[in-house]
Amino acid sequence: MIRYARLTLFLIAIVLIQTTVMPYLRILDVVPELALVATIAIAYREGPETGAGFGFVAGFATDLFIDTPLGLSALVFTLTGYLIGVVQGAMARTVWWAPPVLGGLGGLVAGLLFVGIGTLVGQEQLWALRSLRIVAISACYDAVVAFIVFPIASLACHSDGPRTARPSNTQGW
Repeated sequence: MIRYARLTLFLIAIVLIQTTVMPYLRILDVVPELALVATIAIAYREGPETGAGFGFVAGFATDLFIDTPLGLSALVFTLTGYLIGVVQGAMARTVWWAPPVLGGLGGLVAGLLFVGIGTLVGQEQLWALRSLRIVAISACYDAVVAFIVFPIASLACHSDGPRTARPSNTQGW
């Protein structure tokens, strides 16, 4: 229960920083998606199910502040969180360069999904060459902020015991 409280506080802090501070830290008129990078960090740390769940909540919180169809960011963050969780499961070991690479790749995948799905649901203004430039710059920016967000997300996910599905002394599957 304390873990969920920490994740909730982490999400609230990320959304507040995203909406209040990050608009002033634009690079080439682009801001990073902190909630997306947090979703990628949670998925990397906890796996696909937790990543998808956190991604849905983070995406929905993001949707409340942007002018696109409600649920578009929630869908994109959910898919990205699940995908990163699956990729994390296939990784043989943890390496120091994983956060920026996953932050950048996750930002690129999520940006392309956002543009593609947004266009499908009637947001024709997203289907432009400018969108690809924004997605590419934002993915690079996401890779940079991943150095900061990943350790904080790891603290928010911290549990006292190892990550297991159930205690090892139970019987059954």
